[in-house]
Amino acid sequence: MSDPDFVTVGRTSDLAPGEMTYVDVHNTPVCLINLDGTYYAVNDTCTHADASLSDGTIEGDILECPLHGGCFDIRTGAPAAMPVVTPIETYRVRVQGDVVQVALVEP
Repeated sequence: MSDPDFVTVGRTSDLAPGEMTYVDVHNTPVCLINLDGTYYAVNDTCTHADASLSDGTIEGDILECPLHGGCFDIRTGAPAAMPVVTPIETYRVRVQGDVVQVALVEP
């Protein structure tokens, strides 16, 4: 079934568990994450400073910003460590076969 909100951003084989990548969805920077086989999408720009989160690191279910070390919960976007105090936007992800799609609406 087709849904115009969803945009194809890659294939499941493109991103191993524990990896993330930058994707562009309708000119919005998105960090796509494979967390133990479940895919998550969050806004790629840190809410503390203008840094690309896809250049950061993943520790468990936490995404760490590469600039100041602020952290976010991958599943919810909630701040997980200072200096971050504002959550990042999270987006809907679906996998159809081996195709990964993102919609710029919150889950």
